[in-house]
Amino acid sequence: MKSYVWPVLFSTLFSSPTYASPAVGEPKTAEMYGETGHYHDKSGKAHGADEHAVSGAGQPGKASRVARTIRMQALDTMRYAPEKLTVRSGQTVRFIVTDAGKLKHEFAIGDAEEQREHAEMMKEIPDMKHNEGNAVSLEPGQTKELIWRFGKRGNVEVACHLPGHYEAGMRAIVTVR
Repeated sequence: MKSYVWPVLFSTLFSSPTYASPAVGEPKTAEMYGETGHYHDKSGKAHGADEHAVSGAGQPGKASRVARTIRMQALDTMRYAPEKLTVRSGQTVRFIVTDAGKLKHEFAIGDAEEQREHAEMMKEIPDMKHNEGNAVSLEPGQTKELIWRFGKRGNVEVACHLPGHYEAGMRAIVTVR
């Protein structure tokens, strides 16, 4: 091998990836999270939509497999309409979600543990934007689509974790049968 290849090869093999992480004690901002990813754990590692593939609630679905379309509204009364849904285990659903109010909202699907984790993240970075497999951020009047394949039977939540929204009751229960 040529002598100039060794330093490049060595640095590639033995270097660790670099993540945009704040210094200890430095506040986190939405800009640190990028367009399609956000911090998901205390390690400071960023991730994107494909890492939401493993979930107790299911996984991002494929448009070609959609069996049902559900229209939902995020309301400024801190509610979703409808507030209760029933789907089948394994069913792929296209959610068409409209922010029908004058406040920003989000639409995040997850099991109870994932919703707790997401709530903690949103406390640290309340202006975080989502456009991932399990969540979308909505501006007033905006409509977005999210396709989700539901997993095991049980209850799943759709929630908004913008400051004060979840605490005011902004959640919908999806019963998976």
